[in-house]
Amino acid sequence: MLGNILSKLKVLLVTPPFTQLNTAYPATAYLKGFLNSIGIETQQIDLSIEVVLDIFNKSGLEEILHHVSIDETDLSSNALHILANQDRYIATIDAVISFLQNKNPTLAHSINTGKYLPQASRFAEIGDLEWAFGAMGIHDKARHLATLFLEDLGDFITEVIDPDFGFSRYAERLGRTATHFDELYAHLKQDDSLIISKMKKILSSKIDVSKPDLVCITIPFPGNVFAAFKCGQLIKSCFPKINITIGGGYVNTELRKVYDRRVFEFVDFITLDDGEAPLQHLIEYLQGQRTKDTLKRTFLLAHQSVTYINNSTQLDIPQREVGTPDYTDLKINEYLSVIEVVNPMHRLWSDGWWNKLTLAHGCYWGKCSFCDVTLDYIKRYEPLSASLLCDRIEAIIIQTGHTGFHFVDEAAPPALLRDLSIEILRRKLSVTWWANIRFEKSFTSDLCRLLSAAGCIAFSGGLEVASDRLLAKMKKGVTVSQVSQVTKAMSDAGIMVHAYLMYGFPTQTAQETIDSLEMVRQMFEEGIIQSGFWHLFAMTAHSPVGIAPHEYGVSHNGPDFGGFAENDYYHDDPNGTMHEKFSRGLKVSLFNFMQGLGFDYTVNEWFDFKTPKTTVQPDTIQHYIKTQLAYPAIRDNDKAIWLGGRPISISELKIKKASKHPQNLPYTAIDFVNYQTTYSLMMEKNDAEWWLSMCEKFDDDISIPIREMKESYENATNKKWDQWINSEVFNQLRQHGLLYV
Repeated sequence: MLGNILSKLKVLLVTPPFTQLNTAYPATAYLKGFLNSIGIETQQIDLSIEVVLDIFNKSGLEEILHHVSIDETDLSSNALHILANQDRYIATIDAVISFLQNKNPTLAHSINTGKYLPQASRFAEIGDLEWAFGAMGIHDKARHLATLFLEDLGDFITEVIDPDFGFSRYAERLGRTATHFDELYAHLKQDDSLIISKMKKILSSKIDVSKPDLVCITIPFPGNVFAAFKCGQLIKSCFPKINITIGGGYVNTELRKVYDRRVFEFVDFITLDDGEAPLQHLIEYLQGQRTKDTLKRTFLLAHQSVTYINNSTQLDIPQREVGTPDYTDLKINEYLSVIEVVNPMHRLWSDGWWNKLTLAHGCYWGKCSFCDVTLDYIKRYEPLSASLLCDRIEAIIIQTGHTGFHFVDEAAPPALLRDLSIEILRRKLSVTWWANIRFEKSFTSDLCRLLSAAGCIAFSGGLEVASDRLLAKMKKGVTVSQVSQVTKAMSDAGIMVHAYLMYGFPTQTAQETIDSLEMVRQMFEEGIIQSGFWHLFAMTAHSPVGIAPHEYGVSHNGPDFGGFAENDYYHDDPNGTMHEKFSRGLKVSLFNFMQGLGFDYTVNEWFDFKTPKTTVQPDTIQHYIKTQLAYPAIRDNDKAIWLGGRPISISELKIKKASKHPQNLPYTAIDFVNYQTTYSLMMEKNDAEWWLSMCEKFDDDISIPIREMKESYENATNKKWDQWINSEVFNQLRQHGLLYV
């Protein structure tokens, strides 16, 4: 529905419930940054946090708890327990929410007494909190307990008020493998639940204030689909002149062939892939500056038929021109920092506000056979410059007041991470960041030390099935040995590691599953990974496996496509095993490993059925990491970085006869100071003079090309470069922070 031609169009960007409690999903911030750059007036709202805060306050909780009578007989003992203590829940909820927003820190002491919060079933899972938080982890321990308090209330809502409720998803089952629109449509026609009613009230209020002409709803996950269509339902009913478009991760992967006309009872347009260019085209169309037949990657209803239009000759917006993500309008200081799992790496997904930023469009590898490598968001690789990224980092810090960043690339490129880290150090930025990566050999010990110095605290990456046969079949481009060595380098540099783990890949046997678990057990025991998550392989329509399953020894067996979503495929695996039965044992063992427990169990003990014994030797991972080179060979195109601090004093030395140093050569002792300590190094005088000149260069520019350094050394000392890099002094400098990356 076009409506009147709009001379000055206003846009409202919406994230429907639910995503995360601790930080905003970044899609709307990305689009707002772009729309700013082309002069479009834009506002955004994250209904995830808005709805949660509307529920979890004194009046909201009163409404929910008083909605149910304690006399009802079909309630669980847990729900009855919460109802019996409802006055205490209502009395404490505002203070707990304020505490989780980091506004009420002294409440931690009361929470930790164990007498402040009412406790239901979630508290039965506490375990040893002294092990997790120690004697001084007051606030973290209290945040974990406050999180359990919220989860108890969430369980109550799911049981008694709305079975579709979840803190990070809503009615997810309706969005999963939704090949037909029938079930979703039927639920959309039902009366609104209390949660949906609250969502609609908040959205309606926002629309009344912002008065948009176009509402753009992002749908990142299956757990946002139902709420997104409920948003569209409200707008169609109460604000019929407003145009509605949907896009986002779920749309890009699932709705590429949609033809069910009923979808367009809730939306006017569906756009695919990167949203900037299609949205700009759509705005121009709504403003009368473009014809309908020149839209870009857009579905709409024309003559009562779903029509896909992609006739624009304009290319996508280059990543360097999409603008800086803009987080204004969001309630940045009202998000909740929760600790669901006490593991220090795992908590990053739920604890603290993380500014989201993308370093490069697409994946530089783009070969993994289980991944959607045929879609634009993966296959079109376009990196940004380190300088532009740092400009955006500085701008976002000013916007949000937060210096933590999560780089949300499919796989952040090691070379770009190197350049970005050098630029962070050059600008003297104080940032904390983590990223998704591939465990490739480019992550040397030196590179990991550099990344850590620039603020990196953690990496997540795909170990998948820890089997070299299956890794090769997946085209991961890594081996278990290589992953072990890379994660060792990361852990030694103080960078935590999370491993994405997979079971059920085509032709995987029970033996390979057990052997993979043993590899994972050893990695945890060696301390080279700190966190992980097992997921069952899913065949998708846009992956090499989904496109050519016969090449992987499997075949499709449904589901039938009925005009709505197409992504997940069912498949037969005649050469594999019954993978689902391994699920519980894999997850329980991993939960224990993440807490430092269960290493003395045989991997077979985690399963309640007979499994084959592992063929992996008990010291396999230990052997892999012992063969790692401490310092890889220095290449001419490397850059040198000095993290060892500044020289603070210089003194000449006379060498005594008993000294191990060559006689009759003048020596110089140099004292250095870094962030932690002072230390001294002694070297030949001409080497010392040259090294001091290098320190001055490092002060000016952080990094020095190896070719330049090599030429400088040979000219200054009349010695060969090999003499320097094979010397004891050079080895000492390496230990104290001389890196080659």
